[in-house]
Amino acid sequence: MEPIRQHKGLVYPLNRANVDTDQIIPKQFLKRIERQGFGQFLFYNWRFDDDGTVRENFNLNDRKYDGASILVAGENFGCGSSREHAPWALLDYGFKVVIAPSFADIFFNNCVKNGILPVKLSLSETETLLKRAEEEQFVLTVDLAEEKVYDTSSDFKATFSLSPYQREMLLNGWDEIAVTLTHSSKIDDYEVKTGTVEVH
Repeated sequence: MEPIRQHKGLVYPLNRANVDTDQIIPKQFLKRIERQGFGQFLFYNWRFDDDGTVRENFNLNDRKYDGASILVAGENFGCGSSREHAPWALLDYGFKVVIAPSFADIFFNNCVKNGILPVKLSLSETETLLKRAEEEQFVLTVDLAEEKVYDTSSDFKATFSLSPYQREMLLNGWDEIAVTLTHSSKIDDYEVKTGTVEVH
C-alpha cells in the first residue's frame, strides 16, 4: 500500500445517506480473484442503465468530477455486507479519501486495511463540503499527519482523529501483514526459543 501523509485532491459529492456495499460494488461483479479491476463497476447500478448506457443524471458521470480522489458522502457510508471489494472498487477507481459523518464499522476498518483514509467529520461540516463540491470544482487537502481537513481557497478547516494503530498503518502504508513483519525479530527469537524453527 502507498503511505498517506497528506492528500490534496478534487472532491466528488455523493449526497446520499446509508450507501451500502452492494451499491458501491454490486454482487454480480465479485467474481474476480485479484483486487484490481473493480473500479469500472463502482456504483454500477447508479452509473449505468440495465443495457450499460451511461446515466447522465448521476453526477459521477459529470466530466467535472473526472480525476476526483476525495469522496464526500452522507451518514452511515458503507453499511450492509462486509465485502472487502467495496474499498477495492473505490481505490481502483481513484479515491484515496472518503469523508462522511459516520461509517459502518467493518467498512471503516476495511478502508484502513486497504490504504483508503476514512475521515469522520460532523454532519454540518460534511454538508458544507457537499454543497461546495456540487456548486463548483473543489479541491481539498486532507492531512493525516496533523489530522486536519482544510481548503486553502476559503476558511474551511476541520479536525478528525483515527486510532494510533490505524493512523500508523496509513502513514506507513502498512497492511496487517506488514505490521506483523515489524515484529519479525521477536518472532524469530520466539521460534528459536521454542524450537519451532531450525537455525542454520
